[in-house]
Amino acid sequence: MSDITLIGAGPLGLTTALALQRRGHQCVQLVDARPGPGVQRDARSLALSHGSRELLELLDAWPIDAATPITRIRVTQAEGCGETWLDATELALPALGYVVSAEALEAALWARAQAAGLDVRWQQRIIRLQAEGSHVRVHGAGGADFTARLAVRCEGRIESTEADRRHDYAQVALICHATPATPHAGLAHERFTPQGPIALLPEGEGYAVVWTVPSTRAEALLAAPDNEWLATLNAALPTDVKLTALRGRAHYPLTMSLRERPVAARQVWLGNAAQTLHPVAGQGFNLALRDAWQLAEQLTDAPDPGTAALLARYARSRSLDRQTTASFTDLLVRGFGSQLPLASPLRDIGLRGLQALPPLRRFLARRMIWGARAWP
Repeated sequence: MSDITLIGAGPLGLTTALALQRRGHQCVQLVDARPGPGVQRDARSLALSHGSRELLELLDAWPIDAATPITRIRVTQAEGCGETWLDATELALPALGYVVSAEALEAALWARAQAAGLDVRWQQRIIRLQAEGSHVRVHGAGGADFTARLAVRCEGRIESTEADRRHDYAQVALICHATPATPHAGLAHERFTPQGPIALLPEGEGYAVVWTVPSTRAEALLAAPDNEWLATLNAALPTDVKLTALRGRAHYPLTMSLRERPVAARQVWLGNAAQTLHPVAGQGFNLALRDAWQLAEQLTDAPDPGTAALLARYARSRSLDRQTTASFTDLLVRGFGSQLPLASPLRDIGLRGLQALPPLRRFLARRMIWGARAWP
């Protein structure tokens, strides 16, 4: 029996396992349904805050050569002239965040996991978990069972019946990589339009694009050729921003789902298994890393990591960050998507006001970088 079994050996599962080992838990096991590391291609681009870089550096797992820094963020809306700029120099940081491919991050974490001697069991599809007194039984396909004092779910999404808060945005995220007409110089764009937000995230020489559109419009765009995609996307961007080519198109539906209490008897849910957020402002994976780090800190040297008292303390410690981050992203989507009278002028005033108030702007940037640790 292991002390802790983590279900999912992707970037989040590996990070959690390394953080737990760093905090004194040597009997940690990971199980994953995939046939092995790097077998299935993961084309996602991850926007990691500077706070996430700090955490990964403590684990010696920061993929420095694969990370593109975001030094400034420009926030605009399509229905007004107001804008806000966030700049790393205002916080005396080298960057506000970084864009890293999921594959590069997983490769760096896997190399660290091998060096640390982590126990990873591949081709283990988990069917269900069952708490049994002092341990939890993890039932796998084909009769493979594992027992542990604590099971941590690091993969999968929340079933609609399990979510305490849930909202279907009736939107689809269109994903691609795009070539800008001029070098991006580390500048990211967050553009709010009546159709939904658009993020341009510097990655390498180009941009990783997250383009939100209504579900009713997505089908036609998905069937459109690249040149039509490009023309439609350029028309929604600021006039001084132009993309000249794109590749790697993908898409996924957008919802917000949240478990109010991410723990149960000898079980913890992390990442998308605990909360699924809208990608606006790129908070989802950064929140997951903070959850993982706090869990490891909470369980430091605990002889029994699955006790109800420890898990309840962890849930309380993460409540503020989880709730405010979920509410913040939801407010951004609903607020900037509102078509009520005077909504657009008020948003314009808000962007101009934020630009005119450096202390508030710096606080917002700190909140996005470090989560609840930014609160006074």
